[in-house]
Amino acid sequence: MASGKTVVGEALAHRLGYGFLDTGLMYRAVTRAALGQNLSLQDGQALSALAKKTTVKGSSRARAGMRIIVDGQDVTDELRSPEVDNNVSVVSQVAGVRQALVQRQRGFAGKRDIVMVGRDIGSVVLPKATLKVFITASPQERARRRFLEAREGDTTLSYAKVVQDIARRDKLDSERAISPLKPAQDAVVLDTEGLSVEQVVEHIVLELRKRVANG
Repeated sequence: MASGKTVVGEALAHRLGYGFLDTGLMYRAVTRAALGQNLSLQDGQALSALAKKTTVKGSSRARAGMRIIVDGQDVTDELRSPEVDNNVSVVSQVAGVRQALVQRQRGFAGKRDIVMVGRDIGSVVLPKATLKVFITASPQERARRRFLEAREGDTTLSYAKVVQDIARRDKLDSERAISPLKPAQDAVVLDTEGLSVEQVVEHIVLELRKRVANG
């Protein structure tokens, strides 16, 4: 959370001329749908059924970022709400939800060269990807980034609360039984603290060129 995955992924995709998919938004879309239907987030069977029947599509518009279309409706601007933030890790732990969305994510990857962002892309979704990068930063730095981003829409938010939320999300994501948050064995681990987006993108492009050159 707040390591820079999305902003780096979008910039990298633009640099390479590739497609882009932030898979975290897909889990947020299912979470939003579940909350909107007042489903119990402890009912794994109901959540799995919802993920299977809900049409979640990604649409990338030039310079406009990733948009998420659910059942024909653009819901992107609703996916960063505090309510979704607080519950997405719970929904994403459900095996049936992950199975449904991973299948779709692999479908996206089969259509064109793509930069795909998420917590389990290199380890689970695309284990044969040409290049896997595990982007990280200290909890304090990630909290700072998230706080600056989130307070634009919520002036009551405190830095301490953001630190607490990040610690909670890290714990849930790293300890879940299905697709836990961890780098793939052959991933390049890249600490983004103190680096600009452009510097991170340049580092990844160089790594990609090495992989391609070495076959």
